[in-house]
Amino acid sequence: MKQDNSHEPTVDLGSIRKRAMAILSDGKDAGSSLIEFALTLPPLLIVATGIGALGISMNNYLILTNATTSAARQISISRGQTLNPCAIASAVVIAGAPMLKSSSFTYAYSFNGVAYSGTSCSSSNYTSGAPSNLVQGQPASITVTYPCTLLTYSGNLMPTCKLQSTMAELVQ
Repeated sequence: MKQDNSHEPTVDLGSIRKRAMAILSDGKDAGSSLIEFALTLPPLLIVATGIGALGISMNNYLILTNATTSAARQISISRGQTLNPCAIASAVVIAGAPMLKSSSFTYAYSFNGVAYSGTSCSSSNYTSGAPSNLVQGQPASITVTYPCTLLTYSGNLMPTCKLQSTMAELVQ
C-alpha cells in the first residue's frame, strides 16, 4: 500500500542558512577566524612535526643505549669464551636494536686500554690480540655511534647529528 507524504512539512534550507548566518555573524568580522586559522596552522604543524622528529630521535637514543649496555655486559663475561669479542658485541647491538639500520652503526672498543674498531677484532688464539686484553677486573668499553635525522617539512634540521652511547664494564 502506498503512503501519501503530501502532508509532511518541507524544509527550506536557504532560510535556515540565512538565519544561522545572522546569528553567528554580526557582519563586521565575517571570515576573520578563517584567516587567523590559516595563518596559525603552518607554524603549528611545523612545531608538531619537530616535536615528533625529536621524539623519534630520543627513542632511537634509548634503543641504542640499551643495545650498547647489553653488548658491554656480553663483553664482560666473554673472557676465555671467544676469539672475536668485537663480533659478539656487534651482534648483540644489532639484535638489541632491531628498529635501527644496522649498517649505520660504527663501533669503537677499548679492552684493558687497547683500542679496537669495527665489527671484528679476531685473533687466532686466546693469548694474543683482543681476547688477551680481556683481563679479569680490568675495564672493557664499547662506544656505538648512529646517525640521527630530525626531518621536518623544511628538511633535515641537523644533518651531522650523531647519537653516541658508551658503556664500560669490568671483565669477569
